[in-house]
Amino acid sequence: MAVADLNEAEPVESPLGAARERFLDYLTIERNASPLTIKSYREDLKALEESLTKTCGECPEPGDVTTLHLRSYVSGLHEQGLSKSTIARRLASLRSFFRFGAREGWADSNPAKPLRNPRKSRKLPHFLSTPEVGQLLQAPKAAGWQSLRDRAMLETLYSAGLRVSELVGIEDGDLDLEAGLVRVRGKGKKERLAPLGSFAVKAIVAYVKQRDRARPRKPHRENALFLNKGKKPAQISVRSAARMLEKYIKQTGLDRRTSPHTLRHSFATHLLDAGADIRSVQELLGHKSLMTTQIYTHISTASLKAVYEKAHPRAR
Repeated sequence: MAVADLNEAEPVESPLGAARERFLDYLTIERNASPLTIKSYREDLKALEESLTKTCGECPEPGDVTTLHLRSYVSGLHEQGLSKSTIARRLASLRSFFRFGAREGWADSNPAKPLRNPRKSRKLPHFLSTPEVGQLLQAPKAAGWQSLRDRAMLETLYSAGLRVSELVGIEDGDLDLEAGLVRVRGKGKKERLAPLGSFAVKAIVAYVKQRDRARPRKPHRENALFLNKGKKPAQISVRSAARMLEKYIKQTGLDRRTSPHTLRHSFATHLLDAGADIRSVQELLGHKSLMTTQIYTHISTASLKAVYEKAHPRAR
């Protein structure tokens, strides 16, 4: 179907269908919604109309649709096995549609407003085992400044549990190598001090020594710690950092799902597995909410459960 056809109105046979088409016209003309957005809304609202017709015998007037009608409809979506994201999208369509109805006067209130989105299950983040991390960190073996940079970047990511954006934003003046600390600029421009282990400190020292020989810079012009390989020294980009990691993932044969953020996940998981308290890990990660950090406790619990099932004589 051509994109131009996506916004074409369809034959209308019910008052709810007529209200639907007025709503879609509003989205098109006043909100400048894309044809694909219009198509999605139309499909979602037609599904509601078909469900109401089936359960009520005939489709009720749009202003007569109640929260109870909609709860029954959503219950049917769950029974059909639709994904939580699909159900959430359909609920968003209903809220927008009936909000429009209240504005236009054909609905006294929004019956979709009380409906809550299904709670999304949080996927456990992918992480590497301690031996796998060691294998990855030792992958850059050449003696040139770029290889030393790669080693220092990987060591720093894992040692401090950084986001890749935080890593590439480090400047020379952020380092206190004697104290084993680095100042990090996190989300919302919030700063925190992150620890650097001895392996990361040694890797950074070796890299900076070679970098300053190979990449002389004008004072006060470029302060980034990790530089790109272009003709002019400049801060390495997030994308280049990700490509660097991809190269070593291929070399080592590690799981291709591994990304720069995987080292951050691994950092948190390994700390909790070794007995670190969750509040400390929250601070180290720079998480605003403890809820964000708690995902890693599920990983640790799963790890302990696997050990238990393997070792306990009556576990299975």
